[in-house]
Amino acid sequence: MASRIEHRAEFSHGIAAVFAAQSGEAALRARLELLGGKHAGLPEHTLTSSGAHYKLVQGIGAEQLPQAVRTLHKGDLIVHREQTWTASGGGYTGTAKATVAGVPGEINARTELTERDGQTVLRTSGEVKVRIPLVGGKLESVIAEQVTKLLEHEAEFTAKWLADGN
Repeated sequence: MASRIEHRAEFSHGIAAVFAAQSGEAALRARLELLGGKHAGLPEHTLTSSGAHYKLVQGIGAEQLPQAVRTLHKGDLIVHREQTWTASGGGYTGTAKATVAGVPGEINARTELTERDGQTVLRTSGEVKVRIPLVGGKLESVIAEQVTKLLEHEAEFTAKWLADGN
């Protein structure tokens, strides 16, 4: 069984500005520098007139992991993320996928940027699956919680990036 991820963030800037803050190379590199942890990188980035595609690598130091995770996985967690955005109507829709090196499972999500009541809304809806007998469900729950916190921090970064006029 999978654990759900739901996240929503609102920004006072227009869709074009929020999209640039979510998918622009400079914004992604700055976000990784602040939030990417060990082993952070942007190995692939493509921006087109109809959307964007990029891959991120983020690391979580072993010392930051909950004990339940450390007993199953030795060392740092290296997270490989892939995001695709496509222009859709007046906004963008997308897919996000993440895997953790050495962990049998993945995170899959749908993303969207839309305008509502003068705000740009970023929504992420997905699920975490870990295929480890007996403890997979517990790990899914921990990972879903951590991913939600990461999405909150990334939304805070985006809001500051936009407020600073980047």
